[in-house]
Amino acid sequence: MKAAFYTGNKTFEIRDIEAKAPAADEVAIKVAYNGICGTDMHAYHGAMDARIGHNRIIGHEMSGTVAALGASVSGLAIGDAVAVRPLRPCGNCPACNGGISHICHNLKFLGLDSDGALQEQWNVPAYAVHKLPAGISLEHAALAEPVAVACHDVRLGRVKAGEDVLIIGGGPIGILIGMVAKQAGAKVTISEVNPHRLAIAEKLGFATLNPKDADVAATIMTKTGKKGADVVFEVSGTQAGTSLMTEAAASRGRIVMVAIHTKKPEVDLFRFFWRELELIGVRVYEKEDFDQAIDLIASGAIDGDTMITDIRGIDETGEAFAALDGNATAMKSLIRVAG
Repeated sequence: MKAAFYTGNKTFEIRDIEAKAPAADEVAIKVAYNGICGTDMHAYHGAMDARIGHNRIIGHEMSGTVAALGASVSGLAIGDAVAVRPLRPCGNCPACNGGISHICHNLKFLGLDSDGALQEQWNVPAYAVHKLPAGISLEHAALAEPVAVACHDVRLGRVKAGEDVLIIGGGPIGILIGMVAKQAGAKVTISEVNPHRLAIAEKLGFATLNPKDADVAATIMTKTGKKGADVVFEVSGTQAGTSLMTEAAASRGRIVMVAIHTKKPEVDLFRFFWRELELIGVRVYEKEDFDQAIDLIASGAIDGDTMITDIRGIDETGEAFAALDGNATAMKSLIRVAG
């Protein structure tokens, strides 16, 4: 079978390898599609070489069908359409013992700390497999993992119908948060500087603001009768976004920190005091978020056709990463892995 190995220095090598039978507690999946995410791009740029090395099959945003079952696996059948929640918690740290294993102190990621979905057959722990409903598009189902991120963010942000939501950063996760928040009944505005991403947000029916053209905080205050946004999602990972999140938030507003900031940003703590703001950290997802994500995709609440802007075969993995690198018009690129 074919597999795409990351070999360092922005390169991938396509190799023929032997498919292995799943262990007793594993499921062998014929991978249909694998999405390229921001973490994968960090790996492509060499930022994760110390962690993953130069001989790793990466990839974790995927869909596929069950090819074989380990001896102790139940509840699945060969041919079932599935997606994978690619987390491997240790099961014995304070977070795991406290029922929040998704933020395990020793958390490992399938597709980073072990080989991932850019291979025609991927063997994964059975607990990580989510069965998909009949009739769901496997292309769209490859979005389950990033949609689960958005579901987790919106759930922890406690977004309610009628609330004003500001999303700072209109990349793939920001747009997906917008879709999930809209499904929850919120009034969503997306702030973004990239005109192509703004166009996608507008196509999806979101109100948009470009910080280059408008004072976003002042505009939000005007739109909300001087109240501000009830919930702000910081997805940009920039100092400008961190400054805006406190300026635009309503009294007792919730600020959800989605972005990974590579440098410690300056935060206006006085604003937290003055308006009794709440800062909420979010990381990955839990099982219920994955289940919700699959339901939203199956129902059509997630516009997969708009989100997926490019699909290439596994033989073109290197070209797909190169094409996505710095591409201002792309949203989500998929690799067609098997068949």
